[in-house]
Amino acid sequence: MQINGSAALVTGAASGLGAATAALLAQQGARVYGLDLEAALQNMGTPPSNVTLLPTDVTREEPVQAALDRIRADGVPLRLAVNCAGIAPSARVLGRRGPHSLELFQTVVDVNLVGTFNVLRLAAAAIAEAEPDENGQRGLIVSTASIAAFEGQVGQAAYTASKAGVVGLTLVAARDLADHGIRVMTIAPGIVDTPMMAGFSDEVRTNLAGGVPFPKRLADPAEYARLVAILAEHDYLNGETVRMDGALRMAPR
Repeated sequence: MQINGSAALVTGAASGLGAATAALLAQQGARVYGLDLEAALQNMGTPPSNVTLLPTDVTREEPVQAALDRIRADGVPLRLAVNCAGIAPSARVLGRRGPHSLELFQTVVDVNLVGTFNVLRLAAAAIAEAEPDENGQRGLIVSTASIAAFEGQVGQAAYTASKAGVVGLTLVAARDLADHGIRVMTIAPGIVDTPMMAGFSDEVRTNLAGGVPFPKRLADPAEYARLVAILAEHDYLNGETVRMDGALRMAPR
């Protein structure tokens, strides 16, 4: 699939994985539309050239559809959508203050799973309008899970459930969208050096990196972005979740 000359939608584009992905896709010739909450967009600097930022709550239908309508109006065919928006609060099922907050659990699932599905379904309808290539392909949707979907740690009940849902959605969505020439893939990152990690001390970061079999370091958001580009170029990858974790398997805590 050609990235150059196509439109690409990236959620969570204000920082971390989303920002790195938006920047790389723009460098490769895509017209990128970066979606994130308005407050997050206001806190970031000037976006890279060829990246249009659109304030959007991925959990709501209307703003996501409005963003897709904007892409359609600009006249560039949408062929790639990347779901990077997500949150990762921590709470035990039963902690010192009592049972896990139901509201918190619902919020995490709403953002990480429902938001991902909302963008996936609406982006699929937009990508289906594009002309197919010689192999009948119209585009690709990439979602973001986590290795927590497979080895959730203490305090990750909500996060793990939401990301496991993204993994479970992948093959079904790929099968549903096959007749439209749309591939669906998911990336499950390990420990990535995103702004979320900035609050940890050097000692904690070193210990986290030391737990990775190889290479013994945190992943870089740019490596996630490169993997998105690789998935776009490799037309036979479909319906699968790819771990990007340096062979890390998380311990219980």
